[in-house]
Amino acid sequence: MNRTHRVAVCSRSFSKHPVLRAELLARYEKVTFNHAGLSLHGDSLVDFLRGHDKAITALEVVDANVLSQLPELKTISKYGVGLDTIDQQAMRTYGKRLGWTPGVNRRSVAELVIAFAISMLRHIPASNREVVAGTWRQHVGGQLSGRTVGIVGCGNVGQEVVQLLRPFGCRILVNDIREYPAFYEEHSIEPVPLDSLLADADVVTLHVPLDETTRGLLHAGRLARMKPSAILINTARGTIVDEAALKRALKEGRIAAAAFDVFAAEPPQDNELLSLPNFLATPHIGGSADEAILAMGRAAIEQLEDAPTAIDSRSEQPSA
Repeated sequence: MNRTHRVAVCSRSFSKHPVLRAELLARYEKVTFNHAGLSLHGDSLVDFLRGHDKAITALEVVDANVLSQLPELKTISKYGVGLDTIDQQAMRTYGKRLGWTPGVNRRSVAELVIAFAISMLRHIPASNREVVAGTWRQHVGGQLSGRTVGIVGCGNVGQEVVQLLRPFGCRILVNDIREYPAFYEEHSIEPVPLDSLLADADVVTLHVPLDETTRGLLHAGRLARMKPSAILINTARGTIVDEAALKRALKEGRIAAAAFDVFAAEPPQDNELLSLPNFLATPHIGGSADEAILAMGRAAIEQLEDAPTAIDSRSEQPSA
């Protein structure tokens, strides 16, 4: 390790975390943190990264335009698990190293999924809005226990959701481009085609990476296959779901409820969707637990030195 390497930290949560700051500064003498909490993109990202040998990025879009202007930048380490914001072909073209550790926030995201499922089954967001507005009315909901849960993508986060569902005695359906036969057998999981999963599940939760095969995966036609009583949860990436089609389905009662931590554009601009009583939105907090932040930050620090020259974006199932 060369302590004199110049390191830029784009992530706002990393930059303000005292433990991560101290651990990084113990390894490198020259570190630029995003103290101002800037949203970095395009030219502002280039300006922030210029003059550094290494960088830790989070949700910043690192593409060919950015990389072409940073010949001195040698390594990018990913804070988090999603790789959809990094153009890996451009990384190879410009000879950059990419550090990435899968699954470091899986428990944090999986716990949010369980919270979402119970919240929507028990009408907690709608009940809260009514109490705040002065209405005292008891909503009759349902238990998560014994429900059929469909997990789309059974990588690190999907498997963690399975573990957390064990006490609830749920029937679990899974759809994935990969096979995990030993895990399926151990947990009595049924691998099924996507359309079958959507038709049978009471709760559908998404845990696939965003790429050209998953963009728009849940379009209007697939959403129409879901039960009118079903709940859709998305803690993966926003553009996996057609948000306009989802809004119509929620308004017309063709899907009972949805809870999203991620959106096609963040922050989301569709106030009509956000205001629906059967829709719950959170601001991309899947990995925003103290424990997950520490794990992601420490993994990013390690990968500043251990980063390989290339990585396969389909080698794991990321989430937020």
